[in-house]
Amino acid sequence: MNGNMIIKNAAELVTCSGFAAKKGPQMAELNIINDGTVMIKDGIIEAVGKSREIDQQLKTAGTDQSDFEMVDARGKAVLPGFVDSHTHLVFGGYRAEEFSWRLRGDSYMQIMQRGGGIISTVEATRQASSEELLQSGIKRLNSMLSFGVTTVEGKSGYGLNCETEIKQLDVMARLDQVHYVDVVPTFLGAHAVPQDFKGKQDAFIDFLISDVLPRVTEQQLAEFCDIFCEKDVFSISQSRRLLSRAKDLGLKLKMHADEIIQLGGAELAAELGAVSADHLLQASDQGIKDMAAAGVVATLLPATAFSLKEPYAAARKMIDANCAVALATDFNPGSCFTESIPLVFALATLYMNMSTEEAITALTINGAAALDRADQIGSIDTGKKGDVVILEFPSYTYIPYHLAVSTVEKVIKQGNLVYDKEKGGIIHC
Repeated sequence: MNGNMIIKNAAELVTCSGFAAKKGPQMAELNIINDGTVMIKDGIIEAVGKSREIDQQLKTAGTDQSDFEMVDARGKAVLPGFVDSHTHLVFGGYRAEEFSWRLRGDSYMQIMQRGGGIISTVEATRQASSEELLQSGIKRLNSMLSFGVTTVEGKSGYGLNCETEIKQLDVMARLDQVHYVDVVPTFLGAHAVPQDFKGKQDAFIDFLISDVLPRVTEQQLAEFCDIFCEKDVFSISQSRRLLSRAKDLGLKLKMHADEIIQLGGAELAAELGAVSADHLLQASDQGIKDMAAAGVVATLLPATAFSLKEPYAAARKMIDANCAVALATDFNPGSCFTESIPLVFALATLYMNMSTEEAITALTINGAAALDRADQIGSIDTGKKGDVVILEFPSYTYIPYHLAVSTVEKVIKQGNLVYDKEKGGIIHC
């Protein structure tokens, strides 16, 4: 696998061109090239344009095309690889019974308060070996890849002690090495209050600051620090304290913000210069305005609202307020046990008043921006990684139209074919 590929004759080459988050009306601009070609050399995009123009450039330059794998995308749409910028993919155990409890009317917070929810997964993750977490992580990444995901964010947060938080982050580092999908690690030690700190949230924040954050940063195990800022979990002041220290230690910031009640998480994300604020089902108008002004990406997770039967985040209001909106799955064992990108597309377009174009932007260049990687991935631009998805249909409009069913035929990672539906799925080296 040499990372050299030419994808030619695409019915639609959907470039999503850009090197930063797209805001407001920019989100509808996909920069499509009809009958397009993309050339990838050594894993990096080297040329993008009309097929006849790229063909002429190659002939003029005397490029030996026998060095390249040729892919004829005639009658197909070609897009950047999808970026799933909010997941909890490394965990032990499952919580199927909680889904049944919610069906009978129990709320997410009620389940959490009686020892279920996150705490249940904490116990299972503490007991799981690193090898068990690695193998389950590989299976989950395989599934994500089949949906066209080429970069994913993964959060810790199912340890709530030093040993297991480090174990989760170590597993993510190994997954990043052994799997095609790039894994971006986030430290979410403040995901819930563990039993031994029950009623002592301030003391738990002190523990994370004094004992865990230094190890995470010294060993360079995470790029981001996140916190579940929510009533009865962690307050605004506690969130400010942890995130400020994480920022001092060199981590970039994310937040679970304003998911269940309007607490002011969006405003805090803007105040601290977070890269993204996520969930935001209850974000205030002022919080939305502050995020737009501060350049915080609003990462929305419609499958979670769907699973919990909660109102969706106000995507239309955020886009119209000139926010950069990203979409992600929030794949986790409790509130949203799905890695389905097609489901996210369907919910965003049908129930969140996003156009198909805005949803594509939200899962490509804006997803990349939510990981501070818009200069490397998220669009088909020269100089970026050759991460590309080929659909089995001639237009991107088929993605939400084929309701909750994957339209991905092939996935290219850094110029190598790594998934092909027609050849049975994952392509192994």
